[in-house]
Formats: sequence, structure tokens, C-alpha cells
Amino acid sequence: MGAERYIGVAERRARLALRQRLAGQARAGTPEEVADALVALHGTDPATVYLAVGARLADPAKTVKETGRALYEDRSLVRMHGMRHTVFVFPTGLTAVVHASTGLAVAARERAALLKHMAAAGAPDAAWLKEVEESALAALARRGQATAAELAQDEPRLREQFVYGAGKSYEGLHTVSTRLLKVLGVEGKVVRGRPLGSWTSSRFRWAVAPEHPELDAAEAQAELLSRWLAACGPATEADLKWWTGWRVTDVRRALAACGARSVTLDEGTGYVVEDDVDVVSAPDEPWAALLPGLDPTAMGWQQRDWYLAPELRPLLFDGSGNVGPTVWWNGRVIGGWAQRADGEITWRILDGEGVGREARAAIETEAERLSGWVGTTRITPRFRTPLEKQLATG
Repeated sequence: MGAERYIGVAERRARLALRQRLAGQARAGTPEEVADALVALHGTDPATVYLAVGARLADPAKTVKETGRALYEDRSLVRMHGMRHTVFVFPTGLTAVVHASTGLAVAARERAALLKHMAAAGAPDAAWLKEVEESALAALARRGQATAAELAQDEPRLREQFVYGAGKSYEGLHTVSTRLLKVLGVEGKVVRGRPLGSWTSSRFRWAVAPEHPELDAAEAQAELLSRWLAACGPATEADLKWWTGWRVTDVRRALAACGARSVTLDEGTGYVVEDDVDVVSAPDEPWAALLPGLDPTAMGWQQRDWYLAPELRPLLFDGSGNVGPTVWWNGRVIGGWAQRADGEITWRILDGEGVGREARAAIETEAERLSGWVGTTRITPRFRTPLEKQLATG
């Protein structure tokens, strides 16, 4: 897979604009189109999903209704655990690939850890846990969707508690329902259902996961990597290892299996899918975007200098590496935004190079566009960042 050509920063930004559905000419008609284009939407913060979709729809007024439909009525999108043990929203047709490529290995570790912690606390054994699991899944199937508390009405053993980390600084009292449902989520047996409250709520119901075929793990890894490279390529091996959470040997095997082509980047060797070596031109018109915290574009690569100046990171990221709301101009992050208590969308430019009146007018248009569909809903990112806090309270 010798390097065939150089892909510079300008072309990488052009690919990002078009394939991530951010340029005006590339905006999508439905949430499903957005999810297909991005492969995965970060779902740890429920509001992120809607905000990421709304930033990419041609008609953002449809955001809340159509995203809710896709997630909770048609089930064409599913919120579940995926790469790096993180909650994402995936197209339903991709759930089998995610489960086989990533979920199985993580799930085995999660179940083993739960049994270990229960045993250390003198809690019931694996046979008991299996009984509770089967009973809980049966109850969930009967109910369709349910909270952990509702399931505990049908299976009281879910209320059992045990001490985790006895004698340690992190000692805590864990409930079987909380830990077991998390394990079942990673195992692909349950998924996040309709929230309790508005679309921004972090409280949710559980639902039985959609049925899917059991796939070969190596084949699933090749498929997932191919899908992601088509959306985000070129990417380095470090990007791929970070995004998937796999071992480097798994990444290299999947690259070979999907026939990835190597190219030269400023960072070194990068990879694209086999037929993706033609030059991609910039969008027809300049573009601006206001993306939410944890947006898949801002978080999509480990090596980000080609679209995010290193000096901006202290203000735009929290201490754990989670990105906050960002302002984009023609393929690079130039600042951040927030919503104030009165609902106003406010923003600040941190990198003013090449940012003139046209850019400022486009950013203001995007702020008005966002405010228009968000309406009276108040948005507070789950992971607060320095700039977002300043803007929200300023």
C-alpha cells in the first residue's frame, strides 16, 4: 500500500465540508442521511444528537420531530454503546457491524468486571445474575420500553445492592439494575429508548435491542473501517486506532481486508478507501457552521491540527478531552458558541485569520438558524468547557 499522492489541508477541509454534510450544497434531507454520512453520532449527551443533525439539515425546523421519529418511532436510528465504550447513535442497519467489531470484546470485559465486583462484595453469583437478566429482558419485552425502576417492579432482584471498592477512596453502593443494564447495553441486548422529558433529557427508558445477525468479528471490523474511511478519510493509523478503540493489530488487519489505499498527509501516511483517490474540490460557496459539544466532526480524528489550531484547545475542550460547542469557517474551527439563560445564541471568534465580514455574516446566519429551531428549549452541554461557560454567563 505505497503512498500514491499527497492530500493537503485544503482538500481535507473540502472533503470534511461535503462528506460531513456541513457546506450548504451538501446538507441533508433527513436525520437518517446525516447518520449514514457520519457513521456515528455521539450520544452521551442526548442534545448533541439533535444539534448535530440540525446543523446538517437543509430544513432545520424538522430537527426535533424527525430525529425523534427516527429514534423512537421508526427505529431507523439506534442509541447504543459502541467504540471506546461510548454511547453513539447509529443507523439501525449498522448495529450488527458495531456489535461484532467492537461490542463483543468490550462486553466480555464489562461482564467479567461486574461479576468480580459482586463476588468481592459477597453478592450473589453468576447463576443468580443470569436468572435476573433473563427475567428483566422478558419484562422489558412485555413492556416495550421501561425505566430501570419500572423493570424492578417486575423483577425486584434488580434492586439488590452491593458495595463497590470497600475501604477504598472510591467506595460506593451500586445497584444491580444500574450495572446490569449497562452490561446488557454493551452486549447489544438493550438500547436507549425514549427520554423522560424533552429531547435534551439525560433520563431515558430502555428497550430491547433490534435483532441483527451475528457477524464474523474480523469481517465486521473491515466493514466498519471502510465505512468510516469513506466518511472521514484520509485518516492516519493513530486516528483509526483512537476512533475505534481497537488494538493496532486489529486496525492494520482491517485496513488490509478492506483494501485501503495509502496517501501522504502532512502528518505522514494516511488511508482512504480503495477508490477514493480522486481530487475533491472545495464547495461552491463559503460556509459556516455552529456544531455542538461532542460533535462527530470536531471529535472525528485524534490528530486535529489540520482543522483546529492547538492554541484554541484550552478554551474549547474540558479536562477529559471532550470538545465543547464550536464555530467553523470553511473547514476549520475558529471559535465557540453558547446559549445564554435568556435563550440568546452567542459566539466568539478565537482565531480571526481570514475571518472578515463575509464570515461574520455567515456565522450570524447560522446562529439565527439554530435559534430558530431550538426555540424556547435551553441547552446546557453535559461537558462544560471554559469558553462555553464564559459565553453562557457573559
